[in-house]
Amino acid sequence: MTTLNALPPLLRDRKIGLLVESDYVEEEIAYYRMRFAEEGAQVDLLTRLWGAESLTFTGHEYQAPLTVSGDLEQVGYSDLHRYAALIVPSGMVSDRLRYSPDPDTLAPAVSLLRRAFRLPRLLKVFSCHGLWLMSPVAELIRGRRVTCHNNLIGDCRNMGAEYVDRDVVDDGDLLTGRTVAQAPQLARAVIARLAGEVRDDV
Repeated sequence: MTTLNALPPLLRDRKIGLLVESDYVEEEIAYYRMRFAEEGAQVDLLTRLWGAESLTFTGHEYQAPLTVSGDLEQVGYSDLHRYAALIVPSGMVSDRLRYSPDPDTLAPAVSLLRRAFRLPRLLKVFSCHGLWLMSPVAELIRGRRVTCHNNLIGDCRNMGAEYVDRDVVDDGDLLTGRTVAQAPQLARAVIARLAGEVRDDV
């Protein structure tokens, strides 16, 4: 019986940041963590900790708990340079993270994305309702090709983005997925893009 040699992980030594808040979609977060880890990537869960050492959030469907200790407010440019991708998932994560108690101050998660969009080599990934987080900095996706949940099409067009009726849309350093149902497709697109930077034989 012939044993095939397994290919080495495609994303070995790469880091992926995954934003989290309550009302996250349990299956989506679990899938990303498992799938990217299978390819050798380190997946960091990031949120606004509000001065705490960690926070425990609950999922949307099953109220499953998820404890997060990664503080997105501490992620500066030097830290972003160490990430290969930054993912804003489905559910209400983006809406919760865009909250700011001061209407004249951007929420820390929005400021993080503004820094991220200044780094072309960093892949910015949004699933479903994730693009809500871009509404305070709409100029960053103006003219960019995106897909999103049907509920957000008007929002994206009002932000100046070009809506494309596809499950996954690749626009350079910006990857978007239509709904949480496309999470596997979106993950495959992330892996393909990042693996292309690592090796050319896949």
